[in-house]
This record gives sequence, structure tokens and C-alpha cells, in this order.
Amino acid sequence: LLVRQDVRPGLPMVRRVKEAIQKEEKQKEANEKNRQKSIKEEEKERRDLVLKSALGNENKGFALLQKMGYKSGQALGRSGEGIVEPIPLNIKTGLSGLGHEELKKRKAEEKLENYRKKVHMRRQANEQAADQFRLRFKNKQEERKMEGDLRKSQRACQQLDMQKDIDVPKEPWYWLEPEEEDEKDENDNEDEPTSSDISVSEKLHILTAYLREHHFYCIWCGTTYEDSEDLSSNCPGDSAADHD
Repeated sequence: LLVRQDVRPGLPMVRRVKEAIQKEEKQKEANEKNRQKSIKEEEKERRDLVLKSALGNENKGFALLQKMGYKSGQALGRSGEGIVEPIPLNIKTGLSGLGHEELKKRKAEEKLENYRKKVHMRRQANEQAADQFRLRFKNKQEERKMEGDLRKSQRACQQLDMQKDIDVPKEPWYWLEPEEEDEKDENDNEDEPTSSDISVSEKLHILTAYLREHHFYCIWCGTTYEDSEDLSSNCPGDSAADHD
């Protein structure tokens, strides 16, 4: 009688690996069951068991309370205003010294407070940057408007001067400069003040006064008055704010 053998490759090896794994698992279970508990673990288990158990008659203190009429679950005190459950027992199991937990808590609170301060300072810095940007933008808009008012005043001054046969402006910047000018020798005028030394607001103020005094003209009203008396009587003022 011939016995057919399983000659498929790899099967004996797979079987041996499975058996080795099962054997290792059984050994681990046996070691876990036979493992002896440490002294600390045994103490903790006994302590937890005692703390979870209610006091019995064998406790001298509890026996004395019962003799005085105390019943289990009753609040302490003559009128029953005391505690019902015993004060919990907090056992220190770590190796750190006394006050270490308070120190850790205080450091954590300080760290949180520092973080809040940094967030607050960062928020303030962002708000200040935003305010500065808005202020610069506003100043830029006002500067552009002032430059437009100055050009309007220069154009009006040139027209009014030419109507009175004035060929040369009182100051070069009283009129609009030509788009193309011949190059000038800058060395000849190094010591002389130039129009760039005067701010736009100063130019506008000076030119507005000139137009009012010499031509009785107000750029804000866009009107030429008959004389200084007519100007002073009917024109609100000499600035845009006065005409608002």
C-alpha cells in the first residue's frame, strides 16, 4: 500500500512557523499568570481595597460613633450639618518633593500668561501697523488733492495774469511749467532757493493769497469778484475747509 505524501513546497515550513507562534503565545500567558506582583503593586491593591470598603464595627472610631447614636450614611453633627463621606485620602506615590506639583502648576500658569501677553502684544502691533497704513493712505490722498488744487490755482493764475498783460509770473512756480523745457545749468542757481524748498501746502497758501489780493479771485468758489470788498463780503474764506 503506497501512502501519498504531500510534496507541495513550503507547507512543512508554514506548519512549523504556526506551531512556534502558538507555543510562544502559550508561554507568554503562562509567564503572565506566574508573574509575581511587586511590593508596591500589592500595597496599592490592599490600600485601594481598604479605601473602597466602608468602615465596620471593628473600627474603634466607628464603634464609638455608633454608641452615640450615629447611623451609617448619616451626616455628622448634632443637627446633621456635617459631612457624610470621609475626607478623601490623597497618597503621594511619586519621588518628587513636597510642593513640586504646586510649582509645576504655577509654572504652567506663568507660561500661559506669557503666551497671552505675546498674543496681546502681537495684536496691538498689528493694529498699530494698520492704523499707520490708514494714516499714510489718508495723508497720501490729502497730498494728491492738494497737488490738484495747486495745479488748478497755477492754471487760474496764468490765465488771469495774461489777461492783465503779465508775461512773466511773480514766481516761476506761480504758473504751470511747460511740459518741455530747455536744460538749465544747475550750477548757476546753487545758492538760490528753488520751488522744491517750499512745500505744496505753502505754495497753495501763498498762491491763494496772491489770487485774492491781485485778481480778487477765489479758486474754491471759482469766481472773480469786483473788488476786495466784494470778495470779503461774499467769499466764505481762503481755504477749502472754509468753503465746506
